[in-house]
Amino acid sequence: MDRVAFTIFGIDVMWYGVLIATGMLIGIALAIREAKRVGISEDDVLNIAIIAIPVAIICARLYYVIFSWDYYSQNPGEIFNIRGGGLAIHGGLIGGILTGFIYAKVKKLDFFKTADAVMVGMPLAQAIGRWGNFINGEAHGGPTSLPWGIMVDGVKVHPTFLYESIWDFGIFLFIMFYMRKKKTYEGEVIVSYITLYSIGRFFIEGLRTDSLMFGPIRMAQFVSLVGVVGGLILHFYLKNRAKKKAA
Repeated sequence: MDRVAFTIFGIDVMWYGVLIATGMLIGIALAIREAKRVGISEDDVLNIAIIAIPVAIICARLYYVIFSWDYYSQNPGEIFNIRGGGLAIHGGLIGGILTGFIYAKVKKLDFFKTADAVMVGMPLAQAIGRWGNFINGEAHGGPTSLPWGIMVDGVKVHPTFLYESIWDFGIFLFIMFYMRKKKTYEGEVIVSYITLYSIGRFFIEGLRTDSLMFGPIRMAQFVSLVGVVGGLILHFYLKNRAKKKAA
């Protein structure tokens, strides 16, 4: 499939960027709607987005470059070529969450309450963005005989981008139509997102052929394990804190 969506003033605009931007805009719109529902300023959501998005992109690229240094050390000119792909979602999440945390501290906002509102659309944005990997012919798995396999270089392989897109969309539905209204403590939405995404990513990553590696370790699986453990610890900590406040 042609990676170029359209050309404007002689500049090719890639589908990868179009899909990521679309996911971001939808995520921001959902965050604004949720912020209004729970009494958070729309301006704060927009300010966080304006700061966090570029930081997240830089961190996503930095993460990818660091764990692909064997290539980029020999091709330094490619480090800034994000139009060709190469953004690691874990790096983006780390950068975005840290930005939100710092903003909340400076503005004296409840970080977990704000994060719950901001993150409702995140899994949907990821579900949309993963289709950019399909167009780029990346983020796929090894050979398979399953009927839903896709052809890459003449070989039928696991469409791991699709597995993650479906998983992310399922997380979005769970958060949007259940968790955000049934939560028992501030922070339960973001904790649920981190934990559920990490579980799915751990298993899906095991099928991929282009994992970022640190020696024999698939970094996405390692970070996912940290996400599951950290999510569970945060769940019990925040739930107990809410009980104590209620008492």
